[in-house]
Amino acid sequence: MGIVNVTPDSFSDGGLFDSFDQALQHATQLIEQGADWLDVGGESTRPGSMPVDVQEELRRVIPVVEALVEMKWPVSVDTSKPEVMRAAIRAGATMINDVNALRAPGALEAVAAGGAAACLMHMQGEPRSMQLNPEYHDVVSQVREFLSQRLHAALESGISHEQLIIDPGFGFGKTQTQNIQMLRQLGRFCDLGVPVMVGMSRKSMLGKITGAEVNDRLHASVAAALMAIGKGARIVRVHDVKATKEALAVYNAVNG
Repeated sequence: MGIVNVTPDSFSDGGLFDSFDQALQHATQLIEQGADWLDVGGESTRPGSMPVDVQEELRRVIPVVEALVEMKWPVSVDTSKPEVMRAAIRAGATMINDVNALRAPGALEAVAAGGAAACLMHMQGEPRSMQLNPEYHDVVSQVREFLSQRLHAALESGISHEQLIIDPGFGFGKTQTQNIQMLRQLGRFCDLGVPVMVGMSRKSMLGKITGAEVNDRLHASVAAALMAIGKGARIVRVHDVKATKEALAVYNAVNG
């Protein structure tokens, strides 16, 4: 899954693709490099980020979604707002990727009514404060239980099992130690019976290991993606599609 941030303030590429033409050019490049999905986001969820109002998010996202759908490319929209979910699905998006796991009032209903797939992510707190002091007594067990509960809520709302994906939320209200624990035990999330998506691309957890700045974390990001796939992840959400795709080709050739 290739990342298309139409935001001025995302942690890695904020402001680079926030115009319509830049976003389309970037999305085209990601598809040419082998992306299977494009994940379009109009609100940064980096640590410390502030919320964007509904109308501004719609202005950023919907024209891009419409254009990508017209090109027959598979589009996911990264949003937590039911209003944006409904508009995105009407525009042709086939998946909603929600860092809030469809907890906003009306979010479950919006996705169920639209017939879209949904990725349910775990986040402790909210983006502007989630990294201040995240605490767990057992991060893997607690995140797994949360995701299990959200899967149940989604199924109860009418979203089909085949349309559900989960994401443990690396870097979303977790310390460095907790992120590593989750990656080591990623198989426990896979046991929930739906595909697991992982997003570690260019994140600070990799910078803390390598010492590299945000835009110099390509090698670490590819290594993390391969490790996640090896531990059972089905989808990796990345900035650097070409390098990740080539590494996965080698991995798959060896592992069958």
